[in-house]
Amino acid sequence: MNLTTMTFDLSDGIATITLNRPDAANALDLKMSQDLLAVASRCDSADVRAVILTGNGKMFCAGGDVLSFAAAGDGVTELMRNMTCFLHGAIARFARMNAPLITAINGTAAGAGLSMAITGDIALAAASAKFTMAYTKIGVSPDGSSTFYLPRLVGMAKAKEMILLNPVYTAEEARGHGLVTEVVADEGLMERARALAAQLASGPTAAYGECKRLLVDSLSNSLETQMELETRAISGLACYSKDAKEGFRAFSEKRKPAFEGK
Repeated sequence: MNLTTMTFDLSDGIATITLNRPDAANALDLKMSQDLLAVASRCDSADVRAVILTGNGKMFCAGGDVLSFAAAGDGVTELMRNMTCFLHGAIARFARMNAPLITAINGTAAGAGLSMAITGDIALAAASAKFTMAYTKIGVSPDGSSTFYLPRLVGMAKAKEMILLNPVYTAEEARGHGLVTEVVADEGLMERARALAAQLASGPTAAYGECKRLLVDSLSNSLETQMELETRAISGLACYSKDAKEGFRAFSEKRKPAFEGK
């Protein structure tokens, strides 16, 4: 991968993606959108069993690179179409891949940064982090899946408030609203993220993937459709997953299972 806006590291089944435009507040431009899809596709592989997404510097991500939007002039429409194509492809890949995604929100998450932050299967926020939508402040509507996730996380009324009025939440307020899973002291954020990633990386990766896909589809399916998908998922794992067979054996032998992610 020819990455210029972020770094990617894979060790012991844990992929760490670090947004790396600190001088630009890790703002999302076209190249970062392209890089994000590239790393998301790489993470959708059998050798990746957990993923951490974080930022370098004081900001997690300040949202879209508004300076590049202004500089594009009449070409801004095509620029935004291209950016959202790559960004949305990445978010869809993260949502449906087997490996759980941990967002380690090291600082302010605004606009597309907030959108990316709340896509984490587990979202950890540094105590100093701030959260705001900010889209309507520059006269645009949200992207990055936030209009899908926000109503599900905070309810429709709160989602409208966040989008229309742009309140700024502290990390603890964000946790209270259900935007993040846990608030961690700034200096302990990555240690906590790595510990959770290691725990997840030793788990039943294929089962995690089925869980993620069932959940992301659950609110758009009927009860009967969802139960049919549950049947197909659990029976498929029972038939084809080495980890499921190991789980059955470990339970019957009264020991802890040793999952291989297969």
